[in-house]
Amino acid sequence: MENKCALISVFDKEGIVDFARELSKFNIQVISSGGTATILEDSGINVKEVSELTGFPEMLDGRVKTLHPIVHAGILARRDTKTHMDTLLQHNINTIDFVVCNLYHFEKTIQKPNVSIEEVIENIDIGGPTLIRAAAKNYKDVIVLTNPKQYNEIIEVLKPKKEISLELRKKLAIEAYSHTAQYDSIISQYLHNRWTEEILPENPTFTMRKIQDMRYG
Repeated sequence: MENKCALISVFDKEGIVDFARELSKFNIQVISSGGTATILEDSGINVKEVSELTGFPEMLDGRVKTLHPIVHAGILARRDTKTHMDTLLQHNINTIDFVVCNLYHFEKTIQKPNVSIEEVIENIDIGGPTLIRAAAKNYKDVIVLTNPKQYNEIIEVLKPKKEISLELRKKLAIEAYSHTAQYDSIISQYLHNRWTEEILPENPTFTMRKIQDMRYG
């Protein structure tokens, strides 16, 4: 597998070193930033920093890392659209073929006793949801992974040098949008409860997690 790139930016780093190492075996270039890049580099994995890719450093205490046209054009460009690919070529932008991203643990932050609103706000992820949504939108060309449980499935497909099927790409895109939808819903619910006395907002949102399958329907 040649000339492929994977952008890795994860808060939950479970399994990420092994996964990145496997990607490297397939000649997939790993791009990363912040704490994720440090962990991968310390584990002996060759990593290209996002700042090296974009020519801009991380800024605003890490609030801006991956929010850059070079990153998002590489994700969103449709490979079957000549004008898109010509634009990338014109601006010397490489495609990004894998986005591996999960989000700040906002839910754990708000469970802390007497947590300040400042800490809450700083744990609202901006760049992560943007990466995930962009990759899921371009699911035909980009693999989006939002859960460590998905890593092995992808490696098992890549090992025999198979193409990742359209059905699997769709499945991962659905899971990605579910991930960001749940995340935003939790933020909205929390801020509504903290900042207002309104019992029921005009547009309420609710999130649930499946605990187990039922034996009977």
